[in-house]
Amino acid sequence: MSSNASHSRATPRKKPRQRRSQATWEAILDAAAQVFGQQGYAATTNTVAERAGVSIGSLYQYFPNKDALLMALAERHISEAGLVLQETFAGLLRDEPDLPETLQRLIHTTVALHEQDPAMHRLLFDQTPRTPDAVARFRQLESLLAAAVAQQLVRLGVGGPHPQARALLLVQGLEAQIHGAVLAPPEGVGREALVGEVQALWLKALS
Repeated sequence: MSSNASHSRATPRKKPRQRRSQATWEAILDAAAQVFGQQGYAATTNTVAERAGVSIGSLYQYFPNKDALLMALAERHISEAGLVLQETFAGLLRDEPDLPETLQRLIHTTVALHEQDPAMHRLLFDQTPRTPDAVARFRQLESLLAAAVAQQLVRLGVGGPHPQARALLLVQGLEAQIHGAVLAPPEGVGREALVGEVQALWLKALS
């Protein structure tokens, strides 16, 4: 199968504009989040449709297959995460905390996003198809976060000669490290201890 064919198969149809259709779309996604969270990638579209209370034909009007469902869930997750992070950065701009507290807030928010639904988070990041659209959306969010973090680093006087690059490394590093700390911590190390190590690591790197 060509990459273009794979891309189209994994892409949800456009979100409907009519209120009733939007309600069906959201009901299907809510059901998909529950079913995939419980059964993982082995879950079927039939099970999702049954949980949502719609026919399989209705589901296929919006999502051609379960990869498209996962793509839509990933899109929703990114949008929701963006809103949460906006609140965090608004608080940083308002309060102007010192470096340790700034890092603590950023790490706390990242941990909370991973802990909200660990099974679904793991599924989305491990199983969701990496289509060009999905990668572009994720990179866009990453760039926006890096710009916001760079602003904080400059405010704190720890931006160095290239604050945007340093901020991007911080965003990418925190995402990978918190992902591992919450979803796959090493044996014998508690999550809180590991998150504390992450904060100590970045505090030392930036001080």
